[in-house]
Amino acid sequence: MEEVEVGGADDLERRVMAVVKASEARGDPLLLRAVEVGRCVQEKGLAIPNPELASVLVSNLCFAHNTPSLWKLLDQTMASRLLSPLQTLALLSPRVIPHRLAQPEAYRLYLELMSRYALSSPSLEAGPCRDKITKSIYDALQISHTYGVHQMDLGHAVVLFFLTVITSLIDCTLEDCGLPFVSTDEHHNMYTNGGQKTMDLDVKGSLSDKRNEHREQLRRTNTLMALEVVQKMTANRKTQVFLRLVHLNMPGKFNGLLQRLQFIEANRSASTTLVSANNIVDNLFADVQKAMSVEYQLNKRELLGVLVDIGPFSSLLCHLSGAGKTACWISFDIFMENAMDGKNLHAISAIEILTELVKTLQVINQASWQETFQAIWLSSLRLIQRDREPLEGPIPHLDARLCVLLAIIPLAIVPLVKEESEMLGAEGNKICSRKQGLISSLQALGQFSGLISPPPSVVNAANSAATKAAVFVSNFKTGASNLNIVGRTDSSARAVGTMLHLIVEACIARNLIDTSAYFWPGYVVPCVPSKDPTLTQESPWSTFMQGAPLTGSLKNALMATPASSVAELEKLYHIALNGSEEEKSSASKILCGASLVRGWNIQEHAVHIAVKLLSPPTPSDSSVHGIGSHYIGHMSTLNAVLLSISCSDSVHILSLFGMVPEVAAVLMPLCEAFGSLTPSNHRSTASEENSVYSVFSCAFLFLLRLWKFYKPPQEHCIAGRGGSVMMELTLDYLLLMRNSRIALQSSSASNRSNNITDQFYAASQPVYIDSFPKLRAWYFQNQACIASTLSGLCNKNPVHQVANKILNMIYRKMNKGGIVSGNPSSTSSSSVSGSPVNTSEDAYQRPMVPAWEVLEAVPFVLEAVLTACAHGRLSSRDLTTGLRDLVDFLPASLATIVSYFSAEITRGIWKPVPMNGTDWPSPAATLLSIESEIKEVLASAGVHIHSCYPRGMPPMLPLPMAALVSLTITFKLDKSLEYIHGVIGQALENCAGGSSWPSMPIIGALWTQKVRRWHNFIVLSCTRSPFTRDKDAVVQLIKSCFSSFLGPCTTGGSQIMANRGIIGLLGQAITDQGVRLPIAPGFIYIRTCRTFHDTHFVNEVIFKVVIEWAQKLANEWASSGPARLKSARTSLAAAASGVQQVAMLGANLLCIAGGKLLVQVLYEETLPTVLISARGERLGAAGPVSSILEGYAMAYMLILAGAFVWGVGDSSLAYTSVYTSRRAWVIGIHMDFMAGVLEGNILLGCDPATWKAYVSCFVGLLVKFAPAWVPEVKLDTLRKLASGLKGWHECDLALSLLEHGGSAAMSAVVESMY
Repeated sequence: MEEVEVGGADDLERRVMAVVKASEARGDPLLLRAVEVGRCVQEKGLAIPNPELASVLVSNLCFAHNTPSLWKLLDQTMASRLLSPLQTLALLSPRVIPHRLAQPEAYRLYLELMSRYALSSPSLEAGPCRDKITKSIYDALQISHTYGVHQMDLGHAVVLFFLTVITSLIDCTLEDCGLPFVSTDEHHNMYTNGGQKTMDLDVKGSLSDKRNEHREQLRRTNTLMALEVVQKMTANRKTQVFLRLVHLNMPGKFNGLLQRLQFIEANRSASTTLVSANNIVDNLFADVQKAMSVEYQLNKRELLGVLVDIGPFSSLLCHLSGAGKTACWISFDIFMENAMDGKNLHAISAIEILTELVKTLQVINQASWQETFQAIWLSSLRLIQRDREPLEGPIPHLDARLCVLLAIIPLAIVPLVKEESEMLGAEGNKICSRKQGLISSLQALGQFSGLISPPPSVVNAANSAATKAAVFVSNFKTGASNLNIVGRTDSSARAVGTMLHLIVEACIARNLIDTSAYFWPGYVVPCVPSKDPTLTQESPWSTFMQGAPLTGSLKNALMATPASSVAELEKLYHIALNGSEEEKSSASKILCGASLVRGWNIQEHAVHIAVKLLSPPTPSDSSVHGIGSHYIGHMSTLNAVLLSISCSDSVHILSLFGMVPEVAAVLMPLCEAFGSLTPSNHRSTASEENSVYSVFSCAFLFLLRLWKFYKPPQEHCIAGRGGSVMMELTLDYLLLMRNSRIALQSSSASNRSNNITDQFYAASQPVYIDSFPKLRAWYFQNQACIASTLSGLCNKNPVHQVANKILNMIYRKMNKGGIVSGNPSSTSSSSVSGSPVNTSEDAYQRPMVPAWEVLEAVPFVLEAVLTACAHGRLSSRDLTTGLRDLVDFLPASLATIVSYFSAEITRGIWKPVPMNGTDWPSPAATLLSIESEIKEVLASAGVHIHSCYPRGMPPMLPLPMAALVSLTITFKLDKSLEYIHGVIGQALENCAGGSSWPSMPIIGALWTQKVRRWHNFIVLSCTRSPFTRDKDAVVQLIKSCFSSFLGPCTTGGSQIMANRGIIGLLGQAITDQGVRLPIAPGFIYIRTCRTFHDTHFVNEVIFKVVIEWAQKLANEWASSGPARLKSARTSLAAAASGVQQVAMLGANLLCIAGGKLLVQVLYEETLPTVLISARGERLGAAGPVSSILEGYAMAYMLILAGAFVWGVGDSSLAYTSVYTSRRAWVIGIHMDFMAGVLEGNILLGCDPATWKAYVSCFVGLLVKFAPAWVPEVKLDTLRKLASGLKGWHECDLALSLLEHGGSAAMSAVVESMY
């Protein structure tokens, strides 16, 4: 076949050249010659434009028949479209450019043709002819070899033709000016070196001096003309689009062009040719700069163009009404306050989430890095201010908030600064804008004196940080050798500290800034000399590092004082593993003391060392064999660590660092090992003593705190409409998260990170639940117990025997005859099998069995005692006492009690019992006051509810609930029992939420009677209960959040609220000597949104409220009348800014309520449903402006909601695996929906103006803020959307959409340009 084609080509060449010579001989006009050539092609049955004809003419022209007449014929055939101009120029380039010095006339004619035809339209229909021309261009320019592009299509051919020609002509110009450019790309400069080599081959024979002079002059003018041709090409809009495609899809190749321009700029004064072409060079630079700009402009003659072009959000808020200047950064405040919810543990580090949020808001708000960093510092300082005097209760307090400010945020900034420094690479002379922005933001914090004022408990730490800076400055001025040493009697260097000093120290510790910060104006503020000995006493850590033993006084001092270096932590870690039993326990407590919760500058290291303590290394020559043998030697360490980190602040700090999956993985082998050992003693283990049951219970309950073990499995899944879409953490999910992270770290050797979490996971091994058979058996038994009622056990079953022993144990205080007598009508009696209780001495002995066997039998024990109590065979007091004895015997049994009772409460099969003070504890003394306070707190937040209990009737609870709450109030508030309180608190709230009976006020009243100092905490906790069952309360709360943030519209006639914006939404301080009213609605929303049963409903409510506010803003804009016509643009910008605020708040509220799953529902269901549904008559006089603002609000909310969970660009591997993995699917479905409507396949019920505004604004915001999403959409969908936008005369927007479609969309862009 190839031989036939070659033969045909040779025949065509002979015929064409014969026709050309005959025409020349006849003296035919040029046009007639072209016609004759065309007739030759048609007689061969070939298509026009013909690729073979181009090859024939160019091959003869270069340089066998290099005659003026043939050049003119080539020009005419290109003008007549007998040839493809791009193919012809592509064929000429490698033939002419290398011989430009030897053949200056040919080079001049080549430049003339390039100037004339390079920008002409290819106008080729799909078919074999176009494919041949495309292949010819690829081969001539060696595109596959040069650019590594193997996808042969016309789009790539056209784009890379322009890039190749431009770079080649620039290289030629530089070389001809005596400034050869050496490219780092070995595939470039392919045409430039030949010119000098062939110079000696000037022409055959000798020529006159005049001829030589003429040719030399031609060479000089060719150099300038090449530059002019390049500038003419780059000035054309088509070329700029093509270069932009290279910039977006092949940044490395585009950087080659930029390097050439930088080389010209650096050397232009060295060449007279370049100096004479200054204007051309300047225009060339400007044209390439335009090509790099990815900004587009909507049609400014229409309202949509005004809306999307209103400028940076942050700058608008300086002079517009609404939530205030800080409104655009509300996401920081909401994220941080949401992270403080102790019931919500995170499977991924808050560091990575915050890093992504910083990048997203910087893009969305079009802000500088100084503005962005300053916003996050101010948000974190407000977080501290809201909890300066925290409530007493089992919740995270100030330490967790300080961890966010002084550890999480600096660590979140580290990858941002590092990313920029790596991008700049070796160009050390360039200033890092992010680092400079960080420094400027820190310097600006001094003006916020109210926010940087330290809470009382942090004053000493702030003063120490300020004093450190003062000592450094003083020693620097005196020339001391060690700048950080201060004399014990030196009081002149003492300084007053603020939160700024702590922030600066945290940034210095992460190498974000250096100690030059100490010399900032006003940074060191001397204080009055003090005689307080604590200001000059030596640090206990210095004493320890000098070799002092861990005695009682030193141990207590080290527990209360954070370590200042990693070396101090590592020395303690070595002692905790290898010291004596007493030293192990002491070192473990110290490591989990102040260094863990307040060692801000090294907190990430303290967290990981604390977790490592739970996984002691296995000795290589262990003399003891068996399950968990090596753990026995570390019982004191393990017990001390587990008890120390069980407090709410420590658990929450571990969660903030993303260590929940890792903690779960290290606790599982502990539970498996200690749960399989037979205990050696059976004294009460609800204390610090080191017994098998004690260590097992601490580890097991800690493991269960990390996931919602008491919820049925089906509640963890995505439910259908009307169900929950919140993805609760499960043990399976935690292990999947951990193992996935390990796989990501091990598979990306080229993506090494300095992130301490990544390094920790990189050194770990995968963990699977199947490796722990005992834990796995309990895990599935627990799920079965929750999901369905228990099945009976046959007599003499081992579980039956253990259950009988437990029943005998918990009835040991009863009469020997057994208070629980058999009842044939019941399914259970005094023992699981129904046999009478054994009254021998063995009945009062506790069963000596492993903990796993006890836990396996506990559900059957609970069924027996609960049924006995329901039938009157066991008193309520004895039931409570028996349950407490069971927990005292094995604290881990509390987990099974919670799971079993929670499931029974949810089933609703137990009759309520009166809480009358006789049978069960009575809440009557405080119930009414608690209920009144709950209503008052909610009313202050704009939520009005009805009373839960009718007057005159005793309060009642379902039997399992009554038993559970009666059990919980028997526990003492002892620090050693924090691991128990951490489980029962959430369990009670969950049980109350799962019951149809209003139980939480009764529970709150009983607990306030027990712990009066927790009164305020209990009241605030109870305010969450109405939202679990009352949808109207949810609607009120959501609307109140919008009103408190945005303020009332003037059209409503309401008075302006004193506080709005962030303070109005979240409050200024949660507590101040008690619950201070009003309580901010946003704070209540954040604490309750995870209890909303129907999150689909919440999704719809938030979306509709956003639309309602858009209508209000439009009506307010229209209500001012004709007097405002002169300032219509300003007022419309104000309305658009208000819409942005509304959408920003709506997106944030939606994301914290349901995360990525609720955002998916928003894209796939909520918005399409609203657009398809018919809308009623709109109130107000805004007319089409209202419809347009509605569409703008919808678009802005969807883009923001997606950006908050998916990010706007490249994310870390861990973040991508959790949040971004579904982005392409969701965006693709939504864009398919929009394309279907534009094609007329889907009918809408909304106003056409709303639809047009939505599509235009959504696409506009998409390419402006989140262009990384576009390549994930199918090319066919992008084509349909672009076609629809062109129909609305939004051609620039359509082009911008296609430009961001990735390399696959290049052909679509090229087609749209011709």
